[in-house]
Amino acid sequence: MGVAQVTWTRPGRWGRGRTARSAGFAPADRSRHAGLNDTLFPGLESEPGDSEETVRDRRRPRGFIIRTDGAARGNPGPASLGAALFDLARADARDDRAVPDASISDYLGIQTNNVAEYTGVVRALELASELGAREVHLLLDSKLIVEQLAGRWRVKDSKLIPLWGASRQTLSGFDRWTAVHVPRALNSVADALANEAIDRAQAGGPASVVRRPGDRS
Repeated sequence: MGVAQVTWTRPGRWGRGRTARSAGFAPADRSRHAGLNDTLFPGLESEPGDSEETVRDRRRPRGFIIRTDGAARGNPGPASLGAALFDLARADARDDRAVPDASISDYLGIQTNNVAEYTGVVRALELASELGAREVHLLLDSKLIVEQLAGRWRVKDSKLIPLWGASRQTLSGFDRWTAVHVPRALNSVADALANEAIDRAQAGGPASVVRRPGDRS
């Protein structure tokens, strides 16, 4: 059975015919996850003759690998989201055990698991856009979201329709994006961030913790 995935590229930037699979980006397991073609994401160093504007553009993140998850203790029940963003320029960006460059850990109150999962995608995409990313690669353990973002499955739940719309709207602002369904075992960082949010909120801590590149632990 093939890996559920969807790829979108803004016309004119990457050329025709390139897909996540042809780019080597179809991580069905950890061994295949390392196969993302490094040459597809060159370094961000400046070159002779570059203007200051070009140098600044090169230094912003070209993009992120994004892992998100949602948790609900009961369905509905106390719910949360976790999102981990990894700069594509990093050699270990595809390692599911790496420390993220940015992360979100949010408590959502009483929600369903699917609402928590979708909200995680929305928040992560908004953060990637805020950080200036030009492309994003979503690695999700929710097949429902991957298939709905691809347009292969209808969005029937009225609570998910606005979240699906927000996801698609934000994705349209990137030059390129992919969404791939991965096993839950490869999503442990996002899962931990989601569960931390519930534990933190129940202990009287802040509902939301967002870390951006450069923030101290």
